[in-house]
Amino acid sequence: MDNQIKQVIQDGNTVLGIELGSTRIKAVLIGADNQSIATGSHEWENSYVNNIWTYSIDEVWKGVQDSYRNMAAEVKEKYGLPLKKIGAIGFSGMMHGYLVFDQQDQLLVPFRTWRNNITEQAATELTEQFNYNIPQRFSIAHLYQAILQQENHVEDIHFMTTLAGYVHWKLTGKKVLGVGEASGVFPIDLHTKSFNQQFIDKFNELIAPKRLPWKLNEIIPEVMVAGQEAGVLTEEGAKLLDVSGELQAGIPFCPPEGDAGTGMVATNSVAQRTGNVSAGTSAFAMVVLEQELSKVHPEIDLVTTPSGSLVAMAHSNNCTSDLNAWVGLFGEFAKAAGMKDLDSDTLYQTLFHQALHADADGGGLLSYGYLSGEHVTHFEEGRPLFVRSSESSFNLANFMRTHLMTAFGAMKIGLDILFKEEKVALDEMLGHGGIFKTEGVAQHILAAACNVPTSVMETAGEGGAWGIALLGSYMIHKEEQETLEAYLQNKVFDRQEVHTISPDPDDVAGFEKFMERYKAGLEIERAAVQQLK
Repeated sequence: MDNQIKQVIQDGNTVLGIELGSTRIKAVLIGADNQSIATGSHEWENSYVNNIWTYSIDEVWKGVQDSYRNMAAEVKEKYGLPLKKIGAIGFSGMMHGYLVFDQQDQLLVPFRTWRNNITEQAATELTEQFNYNIPQRFSIAHLYQAILQQENHVEDIHFMTTLAGYVHWKLTGKKVLGVGEASGVFPIDLHTKSFNQQFIDKFNELIAPKRLPWKLNEIIPEVMVAGQEAGVLTEEGAKLLDVSGELQAGIPFCPPEGDAGTGMVATNSVAQRTGNVSAGTSAFAMVVLEQELSKVHPEIDLVTTPSGSLVAMAHSNNCTSDLNAWVGLFGEFAKAAGMKDLDSDTLYQTLFHQALHADADGGGLLSYGYLSGEHVTHFEEGRPLFVRSSESSFNLANFMRTHLMTAFGAMKIGLDILFKEEKVALDEMLGHGGIFKTEGVAQHILAAACNVPTSVMETAGEGGAWGIALLGSYMIHKEEQETLEAYLQNKVFDRQEVHTISPDPDDVAGFEKFMERYKAGLEIERAAVQQLK
C-alpha cells in the first residue's frame, strides 16, 4: 500500500484541500481514491480589535503556510518524498465577512468576519428592498453598512471578496468564488447560477445618490460552479503557499468555497431532502430544499450548494465554545485531584456520556453559551450564562445535557421554522464537527432537536478541508455530464460506514420543554449583557 501511495504522490495524482476555519486551518492531501494521505493544521483565534472580530492578513498567511508545511512534512516523514506535484488544489474558508481592496490591491480596513453583528440597519433595509433575507453576516450587508456610515474607505473600493476568495486570488490571480461561497456574499439567481442581476440593479439604484466611483457589479468576483477550473497556481503563488520552494506552479484550482458548502460535500448532503449540521465554534444546519420557501424569514439564510441548488441555512454564532470551557474546568479539577494521566478524549467521553443518563429536558437547568452576539435571538453581544432555580435537578448528567442542548438551541429556533412552519421534508440529517467525536452522544441530542434520523459518518472528523479536496477531485476526475451528487454518491461515499440514530419521542418532548425554558430565559441573558461589562 505504501508503494502505491508513493507512486500516487510522485505522479501528482493527489488533491490538496485547505480550509480556514474559525479556530483551525487544516490541510488534507487525498489520493485518487479520495482517501486522506496526509494532513497538517495550524491553530489560530480571532481578535476583538476596535469592536471588530478580525484576523490579520499576516495571521492568514502564517496559518496557511504552517498547515501546508505540516502536511508536506507528514508526506516526507511517511513516504520519504518531497511534495512537488499536486493534481488539483482547493481553498475553503469561513463564509461571509468583508474584505475590500483598493486599486493597488491593498486591504482598506481589517477583515470583518462573520462573527460581527454590526450591520443590522443595512441587513434590514436590504431585506426590505429585495424581499429576500439578507443576514447581517452577508458581505453585501457589511458593504452597505459601511456606505450608510459614510466610512472613508468606501470610495476607494476596487474589489470585495471573502477569506477563501482572497487566498485563491493571491495564489492564482483569479478573482472568483464558488457559487456556494458567493451565495453568502450576495443573492444568487438559481437559473444563471450567478449573482442576481435584478438585485444588483436595485442595489446600484439604492446607492446612486452617494455618487460612488464604482457600481456593485464592478467590484464583486466572478461566480463559478463545482467542476469548473478556476485558475492555476502561479509562480508567485507557489512560493507564497510553500515557503520551501519545492511545490511547482501550474496546478489547477477548483472554485474557492465556503465552509457551509464543504460541510455539505463532506457529509454527502448536496442532494434534495438531505441536510447536515456543522457544529464547532458556530453551528449551522443546511437543508437542501425541493422548492423555494413561502416567505422571507429573518432567521433563515438562503444559500446554495457548490453546484447551485437552493439551501436553507439555520445559523447560530455560538455552539461549543462555552461547552469546551466547562469541560476544561473539569479537566483542571481532575489534574488538581491527582489524575494527571486523564487525556482530553477520555475527559470528553466521560462527561458527554453522563448526558445520556439525564432527564430529557435537562432537569430544569438553563444555560446560554453566548460568547458573542446571536442574530437568531437578536443579541449584538453575549455573556455565557448558567442558571437554575431552587427546584431544578442539579446533577452532573443534567448539567452536561443542558450544555449539549443549548449548543444547538439558537439553531433549533431556525430549524423549527423550516420543519413546523414551512413543512420542509427531510429524510436524514448528518452531523459533523468535533462535538460528534464522542460516539452517539451529541448525535442523540441532535436527533431530538431535529426530530429526524440523524447520522454521523466515519469521516465526520475529516471536515471541510476534506470537503474542498473532494471538490478538487471532482473537477479533475468527473466524467462528462456527471453531477456532483452522482460523483459523491457513487465514487466517494459508496462504501462509507454510517451510524444512524432515530429520534426518541421522550427525548424530542424533553428538548421541546427545554426550548420553552430557553426562549423564556432570554430576558435573563439580556440582563446579563446589560449589567455585566
